[in-house]
Amino acid sequence: MRLDKWLWAVRVHRSRALATDACRAGSVFVNDLVAKPAREVRPGEIVRVRIGLINRTLRVIGAPRSRVGAKLVGDYCADLTPPEELAKLRENTVQQVLAREKGSGRPTKRDRRLLDELFG
Repeated sequence: MRLDKWLWAVRVHRSRALATDACRAGSVFVNDLVAKPAREVRPGEIVRVRIGLINRTLRVIGAPRSRVGAKLVGDYCADLTPPEELAKLRENTVQQVLAREKGSGRPTKRDRRLLDELFG
């Protein structure tokens, strides 16, 4: 199966076009080599995908006929992503919640109390 189709089928990317674009941009590595979208994936290979801030590491187990449901993804790939990478994603989510609009100034006393309630 083609790499871009496999990335889409195991729900790494939302669409096949996004998977193809990621391959062309050099964000996808198979066995630590930059991979093109048409490269064939085989069981046992290690696929590393850079998505935003994190690098997901997956081992190919099989190739589905088409896109599979979220519960069946484990039958076709094993997630080897280190916990540190997943922690980056969680930290980024918290930073987005705390982010203030540029030019809005310092938080008011009321804003700080609300933040203390949220995290305290």
